[in-house]
Amino acid sequence: AYECMANLATKAGIEGNKLKIHAPLILLSKADIIKLGNQLDVDYSNTVSCYLADELGKACGSCDSCNFRKQGFKDAGITDPTRYAN
Repeated sequence: AYECMANLATKAGIEGNKLKIHAPLILLSKADIIKLGNQLDVDYSNTVSCYLADELGKACGSCDSCNFRKQGFKDAGITDPTRYAN
């Protein structure tokens, strides 16, 4: 839907240079994404998912994003390095 809208509403789309959106992780679970990142040596301690993180990047630990992240790490069997406020 977004790709269609972008092609209808952007100069590139109107001029025939259609936009193509690629979302290679869309069919993966949060746990599968975390496992893949782990295989690629992603340092998850440098990532923030929290909607309400403080200025230092400490996650609130209770918003939806924090809960999805916690569950993803648990399901992946990987220790979550996130700094949570609670």
